[in-house]
Amino acid sequence: MLYIVSTPIGNLEDITLRALRILKSVSFIVCEDTRVTRVLLDKYEIKAELVSLNAQNEQAKMQYVLSRLMGNTDCALVSDAGTPLISDPGARLIHEAIKQDIPVSTLPGPSALLAAITISGLPADCFLYEGFIPQKKGRKTFLESLITTERTVVFYESVYRIEKLVGELNNVIPDRQIAVCRELTKMFEEAWRGTAKEVFEELPNKTIKGEFVIVVAPTWWK
Repeated sequence: MLYIVSTPIGNLEDITLRALRILKSVSFIVCEDTRVTRVLLDKYEIKAELVSLNAQNEQAKMQYVLSRLMGNTDCALVSDAGTPLISDPGARLIHEAIKQDIPVSTLPGPSALLAAITISGLPADCFLYEGFIPQKKGRKTFLESLITTERTVVFYESVYRIEKLVGELNNVIPDRQIAVCRELTKMFEEAWRGTAKEVFEELPNKTIKGEFVIVVAPTWWK
């Protein structure tokens, strides 16, 4: 069995009892960065073999993981934080496992995008998730698409570009309601809410640190 296991996005207490049971029972755990996953495992005294699978080695490690799974062993797939495959590697592994009739089971749990939507105060019944938006090519097109969107849009942005992004949103959709969420579930969790213009004007007073999720309201939301 290949288990897809969601892990905390910040607060290590945000893990399910089932996830802990599976992580303790599998033969090995596939993760992005062994150092990051080891912090979680050490907290819960889980002694497990870790196999790194990331964007750089996915193809090579995938075959290794599949061969072990076909030998009647169980493994768990985790990401550094949150629900695996959401802007993280692992989709090819799951796809190949299904093709080879390897049983796959998912353990739902924390997700930064869902946490951001729920704390944003914006419509959550219909939304579009964009992952990390383009840094250069395609960025202008994406931002301009927000002018007419009829759905809530959720995306990630790097701490190194968050100030630039808020300025761009102010230029493109100054009167639209947005929420800029940082450090979700952690000690310094914040959600900067208001119009893009209001958030932009308050930016000099904000702490620009951590990981960011941005939520943009649809055109009809006031």
